[in-house]
Amino acid sequence: MNANPAHQKPSGGTSTRLSRRPDAWGWGLFGGLTAGGAVLDLWSKQAVFNWLGPPENQTIYSVIPGFFQLVARLNSGAAFSMFQGQRLILAGISIVALAVMLFLFLTGRFHRRIIQVAAGCITAGIIGNLYDRMFNEGMVRDFLDFYIGSYHWPTFNVADSMLCIGVGLILLANFTSEADQTHDLPQKAEP
Repeated sequence: MNANPAHQKPSGGTSTRLSRRPDAWGWGLFGGLTAGGAVLDLWSKQAVFNWLGPPENQTIYSVIPGFFQLVARLNSGAAFSMFQGQRLILAGISIVALAVMLFLFLTGRFHRRIIQVAAGCITAGIIGNLYDRMFNEGMVRDFLDFYIGSYHWPTFNVADSMLCIGVGLILLANFTSEADQTHDLPQKAEP
């Protein structure tokens, strides 16, 4: 018999684990990554834009010549500059996404640690870019520019990185079993 109440099934036959509220570790992971990631994103944007000056200056700082540089760019769209100039639509989508992430976390839908980390990263990314959309005239500040020769990957920021890391972790979680992500050891049936 499994002594862990989170794994016992109620009389209806469905697991109570799906509705379990976040524990202290869950709050720490989700809250810490959300707050830390959002602060890092907003601080890094402010620091780089103060250092390089406005995008009109076209100032570039080469970090790894021929591969990585810091630039000041403004983006009125979403990933890869899609939906240019659609500030209200993009802000609305971000607000809905933020509300969904918070609802899912608070109602215990993110019980696996890897998903709690992913959700914290995604939530931080949403907050960082939403802040720019709301308080920077709809323009998201990007500054990380990776390139090879004349080919440049679209310029991005820490919030974009957090979003990609979160999505990557969710994909990774789909390739691992839930038993790999919990600290509960399988219980042997008693003879």
